[in-house]
Amino acid sequence: MQDKYSDFYDYVAGYYDKDVELGFESWAKENPILEKIRNDFRQITTRYAFKNALEIGCGPGFDVTWFAREFPDREITGIDISSRMVESAKKRISSMHLSNAKVIVSDERDLPKHFKSETFDMIFVYFGALNTVPNLGFAARQINNLLKPGGYTVLTFVNKWYLREMIVQALKMNFKTAFARLREDWGGYSPERHLPSKCYSPKQIRNTFADFSLLERKGYSILFPAWYNFNKFLDQEEKTEKLWNIDHRLQNTPFWSAGEYTLFVFKK
Repeated sequence: MQDKYSDFYDYVAGYYDKDVELGFESWAKENPILEKIRNDFRQITTRYAFKNALEIGCGPGFDVTWFAREFPDREITGIDISSRMVESAKKRISSMHLSNAKVIVSDERDLPKHFKSETFDMIFVYFGALNTVPNLGFAARQINNLLKPGGYTVLTFVNKWYLREMIVQALKMNFKTAFARLREDWGGYSPERHLPSKCYSPKQIRNTFADFSLLERKGYSILFPAWYNFNKFLDQEEKTEKLWNIDHRLQNTPFWSAGEYTLFVFKK
């Protein structure tokens, strides 16, 4: 595992290191669509009881620090493949004087080395960090090993079947973009920078995490705008709120899985 994928992990780490240089932290904080989705992820996570949590793909520490501040009696740990992201997260933790939060540089291969016999009762992954692992089955086994019996994992994925985007791009005759998520190597959101990644359907996710019990699932940006289109909707708060509410009503239909992201809550 280590030798076979070492170049892959180095490339992904470098990609996110570059994101820090390009101002990822600033534009993420200024994106109201991204923040609305993030807050919903958080609210779902807080419905489940836990005392110590691990975030995989913590980025600059937005969620590690949010949970540590909101729940000072709980221990929150974050890992990220990017040393620059972890450096930013450590600064955020220090500036907020949070003694119950820590972050380390790691990917899923090194989790046993870092945590040894330590386990968690909550593991969460926001905004598709598991889309950038070379072997989702291996990542699922690592999560299973780190999760306490009866523990929960909240996982979000970039969805393979983002129907709205497929239709819009196909109508524009941008067929390569319209069906990019169906390829084995998706390439990420940026047209200029390639990120080795793969989009997953709900069925693929359910099969990969078959050893867990599914408690709930949810789809995002079915009609509500995708986070990367936020500039087009900055002055349309009323419209976006209506689209958000329509998405909510679509959760009990087959269209729940036709959005940009999917969320799953599993129990070990």
